[in-house]
Amino acid sequence: MSEFNKHDKEPAKYIKQWRGTKPRTGAPYSCDIGYERFLGPEVFFNPEIYKSDFTTPLPAVIDKCIQSAPIDTRRALYKNIVLSGGSTMFKDFHRRLQREIKKIVDPRILAYDAQLGGEIKAQPVEVNVVSHPIQNYAVWFGGSVLASTPEFFMACHTKAEYEEYGASICRSNPVFKGMY
Repeated sequence: MSEFNKHDKEPAKYIKQWRGTKPRTGAPYSCDIGYERFLGPEVFFNPEIYKSDFTTPLPAVIDKCIQSAPIDTRRALYKNIVLSGGSTMFKDFHRRLQREIKKIVDPRILAYDAQLGGEIKAQPVEVNVVSHPIQNYAVWFGGSVLASTPEFFMACHTKAEYEEYGASICRSNPVFKGMY
């Protein structure tokens, strides 16, 4: 992993000291944070370091989702990958994700060109991962916008419905009108 190599070459650059105060005693404390700074986000790119059952990295999952979309929408989807949530706030996470997705997409284009034998040249696919200043609050913001629409109340279940149908009411989909 290249992050370990970077850390080992210049540890002073990558080790940060965290200082805090214990809430109960008020005693000050400090700890050095080294490898932990990049091991957190690294789980998204090498999930097997956490658990061997998880082997599909986030860039591959995103690529598979986009490849599952209709063919005429894929380029637009690759151009507009939007991050939201706290785990995406790691420094340079969006750059790394963009680079890793590009490493999956570019060889596919080259293989397609080779398959065509040079008769037609495939256009390169632009991959753009959008990082926004409010991405930490995007999930809450989206939920609050949804909750302010009249359609939201059509999707809600009342206490009376829950008491009548039980927990199975949570498995009904208001969009598709049925149980799943």
